[in-house]
Amino acid sequence: MASDSDSNMDREIILADFQACTGIEDIAEAITLLELNNWDLVAAINGIIPQENGILQSNFSSEASQANTFGPHSQAAAAAAAAAVETAAVPPASSSSSSSPSSSAFCPVRQIVERQSRMLNFRVEYRQRTVEVVVEEGSAVGEIKQILETELHVPVSKMQLKGWKIGDVSDSTVLRSLHLPKNNSLYVLTPDIAPTASTSQNSVLQESLNQNFLLVISHREAQRDYSLNFPGSRTIQEVKRNVSDLTNIPVRHQQWEGWPAMASDDSMTLAASGISYPCHHLSVCRRSSPANTQEPTEECADVHMVSDSEGDDFEDASEFGVDESEMFGMGSSTACRKAPMMPENSENEGDALLHFTAEFSTRYGECRPVFFIGSLEAAAQEAFYGKARDRKLLAIYLHNDESVLSNVFCSQMMCADSIVSYLSQNFIAWAWDVTKEANKARLLTMCTRHFGSVVAQTIRTYKTDQFPLLLIFMGKRTSNEVLNVIQGNTTVDELMMRLMGAMEIFTAQQQEDIKDEDEREAREMVKREQDEAYQLSLEADRKKREAQEREQAEQLRLQQIQKEADDEKEAIRLSLEHALPPEPAEEGAEPISKLRIRTPSGEFLVRRFLGSTKLQVLFDFVASKGYPLDDFKLLTTFPRRNITQLEPDSSLLEAKLFPQETLFLEAKE
Repeated sequence: MASDSDSNMDREIILADFQACTGIEDIAEAITLLELNNWDLVAAINGIIPQENGILQSNFSSEASQANTFGPHSQAAAAAAAAAVETAAVPPASSSSSSSPSSSAFCPVRQIVERQSRMLNFRVEYRQRTVEVVVEEGSAVGEIKQILETELHVPVSKMQLKGWKIGDVSDSTVLRSLHLPKNNSLYVLTPDIAPTASTSQNSVLQESLNQNFLLVISHREAQRDYSLNFPGSRTIQEVKRNVSDLTNIPVRHQQWEGWPAMASDDSMTLAASGISYPCHHLSVCRRSSPANTQEPTEECADVHMVSDSEGDDFEDASEFGVDESEMFGMGSSTACRKAPMMPENSENEGDALLHFTAEFSTRYGECRPVFFIGSLEAAAQEAFYGKARDRKLLAIYLHNDESVLSNVFCSQMMCADSIVSYLSQNFIAWAWDVTKEANKARLLTMCTRHFGSVVAQTIRTYKTDQFPLLLIFMGKRTSNEVLNVIQGNTTVDELMMRLMGAMEIFTAQQQEDIKDEDEREAREMVKREQDEAYQLSLEADRKKREAQEREQAEQLRLQQIQKEADDEKEAIRLSLEHALPPEPAEEGAEPISKLRIRTPSGEFLVRRFLGSTKLQVLFDFVASKGYPLDDFKLLTTFPRRNITQLEPDSSLLEAKLFPQETLFLEAKE
């Protein structure tokens, strides 16, 4: 198994190197050329680009001859090889003999790839002008704008380059990182530059080219309506060809009603045709003509007898995989040409699958599997990457109209009630048509990208008569696993048994996934609860700490205020104490008044004053002892008088506080 995996990986590398060297973008063509040379990279390149003495030739004549032989791909490859003539030398003989078949060419091929510059073509539309720009893949988006600035005379700062499939990109984005095809279409918007009267109509038309129109087309003969989405850049001729695929009415036999009068030219785009936006109703039927009354054989022959002047409207029956025996003399006229299950080179996978679903229903009836409409990546996401309980198996149905088993497998097995019901309940069903090589190559590319090269190689090994195929995929933790590949040569019972077998394997894996997911969710829930409890605890501690800090700050503030008040009182007291006149002696020429003052604490303040001393001096003495008259009042005992209410300029004699008196202090209320 390891050797097969290594071999597949080697082939993927060889294929990538071969395409890079030769410029061949068609994967199927590249694989065919490699298989013709037994996957010998140097031999395959020699088949496209001539070599002489181990060095790629760069002379003009050989390049021209190869271009004529192999077409424009080889001509581009020859030019790239000429630029890398020095680097494509044969490796030295000292190379290890145990290396893979491609190892001898690995180094020169890598050097050629590094030397080769892939050129990208851009068709840029601006109002009524179209500019062709060719740049290297290694260039940045800003370089395209600089070229357009020269051509359109529009400053880069006022230019918006739109039309990228991945959305808006910056000027520094390298084109290689966008994985663009060789040919691209873009358009320029200049919202800061007001259009002139002559260009305003063109601007409206330009915007219409980027809008999607819904065409509701009624097929009158089949009494069936088709709802089709088309971009405004699609021509009326292209719409008619798509309708031809759905209705089996050739373009030249279609009779339409509902097109506007101005839509007189089939080469006109939908945006310019005057149809209603966003929805427009049309009807179509087969034009009555003498040819319709002839035998089916003659009508089928008429398809091949169309003149050159009608070549644009002609659909070759072989394009849709219809056998010539069906075209001539077998079946009704409506069965002469069978529409393909999927259009070739469809730009959008969702549109291709819508066409596939509609054609599948037309051929085999409405009782059919419900196919997922979207990309393969989206289908895998839907099946594998949801909740474990919601996951399903992915069933990929691969159709091939060239296989004789396709009709029986679809009508009798895929459309059986039991199969349809079982698929819808347990599977995400996705479908693709590999009849056309381009569609098959696109499928292989998608499978390589999403499931690996082994799956793509597995599909590539199946032959046409082994189709159709039903591949059953199961999503696992690290990769996606192919559980079963069911070929077209089976029965309903065998198909159901194999589907049920795959379902048993999936169910066992799903139960383990559900258990693991439940345990993981339980652990995460416990962790979330613990984190929430911890956060709540931290928040409570923070609030408590903040409250304590606020309380402490308030206490400090109050203490500071109190201290300042006390300091102020003490300063006043000291100043009053120093301003008091000295206490007179007991014996003197002037009358002496001896006063005893009882404090609220029961202590007595005793002092002598001259009889002529003002009451203010008495008040200052009391205040100097810590009893300011703002807070206390000075009273006599009997009769009770409030001395503090007397005039401060009165003397003690006038206040009758002589020769002695007992007073007491009382706090004011």
